[in-house]
Amino acid sequence: MYDLHTHSLLSDGCLLPSEIAVRYLDKGYNTIAITDHSDYSNIESNIKAILKFANHWPKKYAINILPGVELTHLPLDQFKPLAKLARKQGVKIIVAHGETQAEPVIKGTNLAALNADIDILAHPGLISEQEVRLAKKKGIFLEVTARKGHCDTNRYVVKQAKKYGARLILNSDSHDPKDILEPNKFIEIALDSGLTKEGVEFIYKDVKKFVNNKLK
Repeated sequence: MYDLHTHSLLSDGCLLPSEIAVRYLDKGYNTIAITDHSDYSNIESNIKAILKFANHWPKKYAINILPGVELTHLPLDQFKPLAKLARKQGVKIIVAHGETQAEPVIKGTNLAALNADIDILAHPGLISEQEVRLAKKKGIFLEVTARKGHCDTNRYVVKQAKKYGARLILNSDSHDPKDILEPNKFIEIALDSGLTKEGVEFIYKDVKKFVNNKLK
């Protein structure tokens, strides 16, 4: 079980990375990414901190930690250089904060993010058909999220992804302990979003391959 979109107190979460890891381990997860909100003001310090944590996480514990960032509320021309910076510094999972309907986001964010070197477009809201096709072409995951407010367009995202064959991923976007879900809760959210059990199994297999490549 995985969750590739989580936040620590390095941004707007409330837990240390170690607390996040232990809580996910307790619920039976085997891989998480810690992806704190980042822009030019903090991306270098976030990367330095999360790489140091991930590199010192003991291998004997049965949970893998992938260092990540979430590029958040950026001016459109900053997605490419910051994604390039993160990748060069060794970040494994790059999430982009998509055009959720739950808060103001600069119009054009989805497209700018998809044209950068990202892995996941988080809560992409009412993503356009052009953008879904681009996500498919580049192999970028569109997120089905458990996060309140952001999850309101899950059904739309699933419908569009199915229509054009784009990849989907299930994430919590966790910020505090109550956001860390039991694995079966993810399945409920997926089914409520219009996915079938077979569809959920396909997503898990696809993400497992992706995660295994990132762990090499």
